[in-house]
Amino acid sequence: MSKMKSFVVAALMTVPFAAQAEPTGDAAAGETNFRQCAACHGIVDPDGTVIQRLAPTGPNLWGVVGRQAGAYEGYARFSGAIVAAGEEHGVVWDEETFVAYVDDPSGFLREVTGDPRARSNMNHRLRGSAEDIYAYLAQFSAD
Repeated sequence: MSKMKSFVVAALMTVPFAAQAEPTGDAAAGETNFRQCAACHGIVDPDGTVIQRLAPTGPNLWGVVGRQAGAYEGYARFSGAIVAAGEEHGVVWDEETFVAYVDDPSGFLREVTGDPRARSNMNHRLRGSAEDIYAYLAQFSAD
């Protein structure tokens, strides 16, 4: 098992979502940096209030923190690899998994699933602002 996969599995098994640390990033900076995400993602609460306009490509990021990877009701365009990461390997979006994923989406999925051909439908890689964007998204959760 690779170091990244070992870390992700260990983190998921030892830290329940409710006990996770506060995000380390700057939510205000994350709001500004979300423009990198806005071409494909939006944020709309369950009541329909638009925080960031929904784009047609990626899933709504409302409640992404604590959500199982590859699971969002009504969104059918997830790659098989990200669905497997969530369903078979227990990946839930916390700061560590989110940052690793957005740094190298397909690389993350290859590590987690052990499948060297695993690919993500997300082609964009974030650099340097992932913790801030995570802190911004952490504000928009049902919990």
